[in-house]
Amino acid sequence: MNRVYETERLRLVVVDSTYASKILKFYLENESFLMRWEQIKQPDFYTINHQRRILNLEEQFFMKGQMVRFWIFKKEDETNDEPIGSVSLTNIIRGVFQSCFLGYKLGERFTGAGYMTEAISKVMEVAFDEMELHRIEANIMPDNMKSMNVVKRLGFENEGLARKYLKINGKWEDHYHMVKLNEYMI
Repeated sequence: MNRVYETERLRLVVVDSTYASKILKFYLENESFLMRWEQIKQPDFYTINHQRRILNLEEQFFMKGQMVRFWIFKKEDETNDEPIGSVSLTNIIRGVFQSCFLGYKLGERFTGAGYMTEAISKVMEVAFDEMELHRIEANIMPDNMKSMNVVKRLGFENEGLARKYLKINGKWEDHYHMVKLNEYMI
């Protein structure tokens, strides 16, 4: 699998710890916006050292084929200075399952322009064609309509409601279990 993929408007990059300050800046700029959809972050999360640790761990998981996080950059940002979001495939399980979880986030000022649909579409292509996964699962809170609309546009189907599925912003939240199957592996 490559570390860089491009779409019409975006560059998707598996970054290393040298990007820690850029990733930290993204999180600091979007802290209050992302809070509604994510777990509570400990104060040290918003430090350069913590971001380096996370990126080093993600690199290890990437090398083992257990996860991949693509940070999203606009193509016009030729030096990859400003990440606008990320798309990740986590808990990659091989064997008879060939499945993973999809996670994604976008900076507040970049929402509504179709960037996430474009990025996830490319990541799905990588997951199905290169990684030969059979199933991608995304879990979305019922009131996150923008997120729900993105995966529906990409052909994900609702397999039901998981009650009190994830602890988001300090509260156990219900999530719709959205799934996309690899049409070539059915």
